[in-house]
Amino acid sequence: MAKISVLMSLYIREDPRFLAECLTSILKQSLQPDEVVIVLDGPITDQLEATLDKFRQKTTLLRIERQPINRGLGHSLAVGVNACRNELIARMDTDDVMRSDRLELQLAEFERDPNLQICSSNILEFDGQPDNVIGHRRVPESDVEIRRFSKKRNPFNHMTVMFKKSAVLKAGNYQPLTGFEDYYLWARMLKQGDRARNIQQDLVFARTGKEMFSRRGGVSYLIPGIKGRYKVYRAGLGGLVDFIIVSAVHIVFSLIPNSWRQKLYVSRLHAS
Repeated sequence: MAKISVLMSLYIREDPRFLAECLTSILKQSLQPDEVVIVLDGPITDQLEATLDKFRQKTTLLRIERQPINRGLGHSLAVGVNACRNELIARMDTDDVMRSDRLELQLAEFERDPNLQICSSNILEFDGQPDNVIGHRRVPESDVEIRRFSKKRNPFNHMTVMFKKSAVLKAGNYQPLTGFEDYYLWARMLKQGDRARNIQQDLVFARTGKEMFSRRGGVSYLIPGIKGRYKVYRAGLGGLVDFIIVSAVHIVFSLIPNSWRQKLYVSRLHAS
């Protein structure tokens, strides 16, 4: 067992089956975490409660932090960071699946480099079952490459990130910013000089599908996206030209048909 906290946020619309698969993958880690902190972003369904109860009978690792109302991912993760007992925190989404050696490999990176503050990895994206891979998102490896890449796109896969709690709190913790809660935090952490690295292996199977692509379109996604990218720009990542280019791409990506969006997302935006 290692002094690592796994941090997740859970809300009412999550699927109990996916949550069970996620928790099972954590319990099968070659290196077990010290705790799994799950922030309930408002009330959840009886089925989700039953799934949590089932796993609390299997393990003492689960710690549930209940929030009375739904306030969004940024707020929930900020609460969760403060609740975690350990300096090393591994983020995870409740519908994804960890590779069995994920925590072990990331801990080794922090032990190898005491100055490391953020460590992520590549992901495989799947629809239905993890062996039905439909995408692959690669992220740059070195600190220099990450900083260059971050000027235009998110340089980390959020569900794979392990970070130091002290560095996150120094940067102001997670803050509400729909769709960009993580990118905005990374911008502030990179701006304050935190060292980063991305392991060039697929340490998480990330669930995706047509519903995800449809959520990433329309005016409801367009406006928060422009606001998010502006906040990232103002935090110090890239110049005005970078902001204009990525905003133009975001506008096109938001307004094209869903079928085109899916093809573009897989064929171009996932190329490193």
